[in-house]
Amino acid sequence: QRRVRTWFNQPARKQRRHNKRVAKARRIAPRPVAGPLRPVVRCPTVRYHKKVRAGRGFTLAELKAAGIHRRFAPTVGIAVDYRRRNRSSEALQENVQRLKLYRSSLILFPRKASKPAKTDSSVEEQKIASQPKGPLYKIDLVQ
Repeated sequence: QRRVRTWFNQPARKQRRHNKRVAKARRIAPRPVAGPLRPVVRCPTVRYHKKVRAGRGFTLAELKAAGIHRRFAPTVGIAVDYRRRNRSSEALQENVQRLKLYRSSLILFPRKASKPAKTDSSVEEQKIASQPKGPLYKIDLVQ
């Protein structure tokens, strides 16, 4: 019986993980719980290339086509991966549409409340801002 591994701490760890997730969601509010927006990419190899999944980040070409500066993107919750290449124009256009959809629903809070910038959202929009709980713009696995 000496070599038996018990897992009596499992429920407590589950509770601790849950509490940390809730605390992080409160801390980053009203930013999305799921993290930054990620692009739609195809899985590698012949076996899986029919499936699509979330990639690491958008390419610089996708950001440029959507009219978003590469340094501005991470500050508003858009993941950027400068190493990724666009191998098809269809995938590029799909990700550009994804970026434009995100940009249209974005509510920008001013850095200084006393003098907001032109691009910042109005006070009414800021009041209705809510924290998205699930994934941002869900990706259909097979396309």
